[in-house]
Amino acid sequence: MTIDLISQDLESAISSKSNTVLVLFSSFTDDKDKTPVLHNKSVAKQLETNLEEKSISGKTGETVLFREFAHASCRHLLVVGLGSLKELTHESFRQVAASIYDSVKQLKADEAFIDLESLAAKQKSEANLQAMVEGLILTSYEFNELKSKKDKKPSDVLFHIVLKEAKTAVYKAAFSEGLALADAVNFARYLGDMPGNLMTPDILAKKAVAGAKEVKVKATVWDKARIKKERMGGLLGVSMGSDQEPRFIVLEYNGAAKSKKPVVFVGKGLTFDCGGISIKPSAAMEEMKYDMCGGANVIATVLAVAKLNLKVNVIGLVPATENLAGPSATKPGDIHTARNGKTFEVNNTDAEGRLILSDALVYACEQKPEIIIDAATLTGAMVIALGNTHTGYFTRNEKLKKTIEEAAKASGEWVWNMPLTDFHVQDMKGTYADLSNISSGKGAGSATAAAFLEQFVEEGIPWAHFDIAGTGWSVGNRLKYCPKKGASGAMIRTFVEIARSFER
Repeated sequence: MTIDLISQDLESAISSKSNTVLVLFSSFTDDKDKTPVLHNKSVAKQLETNLEEKSISGKTGETVLFREFAHASCRHLLVVGLGSLKELTHESFRQVAASIYDSVKQLKADEAFIDLESLAAKQKSEANLQAMVEGLILTSYEFNELKSKKDKKPSDVLFHIVLKEAKTAVYKAAFSEGLALADAVNFARYLGDMPGNLMTPDILAKKAVAGAKEVKVKATVWDKARIKKERMGGLLGVSMGSDQEPRFIVLEYNGAAKSKKPVVFVGKGLTFDCGGISIKPSAAMEEMKYDMCGGANVIATVLAVAKLNLKVNVIGLVPATENLAGPSATKPGDIHTARNGKTFEVNNTDAEGRLILSDALVYACEQKPEIIIDAATLTGAMVIALGNTHTGYFTRNEKLKKTIEEAAKASGEWVWNMPLTDFHVQDMKGTYADLSNISSGKGAGSATAAAFLEQFVEEGIPWAHFDIAGTGWSVGNRLKYCPKKGASGAMIRTFVEIARSFER
């Protein structure tokens, strides 16, 4: 699939190819009677009856195809609903882009011309243009790498976005940013969708290094010997049940002066998690290949920041391992020591993500960062609390909370601030060690996990923990531009916005 931006008027832009489709938009302004409006006056006259009868309703994502319509040298016409103009956001355009892509794919068209020019000036914003680009590319993602007969993709389809202001700097930048962000998200999805046997800690590290070589990012990978030397007892302890060695991945992007503190992202990289000795139920265990989505999304975030040449210093840290039940695996009751010297009882080996993150958070603090953000598919409790719509995040820093909320609004992703108190910290106190890796109380599993992680962040460093257990994969029933099954790339767009907020 190819997307370009055309600044010509619609009549001049459209070629004479035999199987082309023109995409126009419909909507409504009155939320009570919902009278539909078609955003192209000449076509609206031709379809006046359809509008009056509301066979074109303007509802969000509605697609009405008119075959052999033959308007402006296009063979077919596709009318796509935007919904209420009062409620229209840039996220609406991502969702609508998915409807456009799916319809064009089914139509098997050669070219599609998406007419943004006919929209009102307010709707032709650079944010909406960027969202449209992102939505098309994100919807085009398919994971068929391992099929002997690959599904046919509309890879030869050209999507043209028609907008007279296209040559202006702000629209060019929005278009380019949409491409970069969507490509980064799709890369993270690919890493997540690969099965555990083909996405080991070592392979994940090599993919990160290869991605870093394409942009201005320095990649360093620690092997098992280095991890042991660096006193990363949490990461080392979790890895003991697997014959695949752990890796600690460090990505560094310097887009600002060396004196400027870095923004550090930490991502959980469990390339497969059976739960260890505290083994998980077999049902849906195959989904535990997605336990490294936090790490994949952090890798993609750093690469996206570099592609966008943001004037900020960013570090990405990914502790990567498997959690299996081999003969040397950590046993319930075992005690390990984290990089900062704190000890923890492993009372449930399936609560392992917090253990590998503990070492990474300590290392993150040693970088004297501006802030630390971590992302992890950490707790089933988060899925129960928020389902697969919102990503729950924890922070006690009000300034960082505001930054996160503004970044999420700019990205279009939904987040929800979760409680974190000293009571949750008390619940994580150990009996034979400083900490226990599971709570002594009932409930609040996501909050107590965050409280555990907080013990490895130095006082005074703003920190936030994102639990993407509910949003890291299988969100296609909520977001049309995400796969029905498979990794979503959650929070990458938000994390890039967070990094951007420290440019000034």
